[in-house]
Amino acid sequence: MPKSDIEKFKLHILKKLFDQRCWMHKHFSINNIPQGLPSHTRDSRIIKKAVDELIKSNWLLSKQTFYGLELSLNINKKKDIEGYIEKNPI
Repeated sequence: MPKSDIEKFKLHILKKLFDQRCWMHKHFSINNIPQGLPSHTRDSRIIKKAVDELIKSNWLLSKQTFYGLELSLNINKKKDIEGYIEKNPI
């Protein structure tokens, strides 16, 4: 998988959470991340890999619940996230 594909998914995830204002204690289900993507690009393995990379870079916070993984943006990385979204338009 080319690195640019994962970068596109990272941007989609960050933009989706940013638009929903999911900072810190407001969570968004990982199952809803593929919504808004064309059906031929909804590959859960790629999305999971992009989410894992964002969690490792500390841009995303994760919360495990009994009904699935919930994601939110890290408020401490707000300037970095906003800069990344502005620099890379969809």
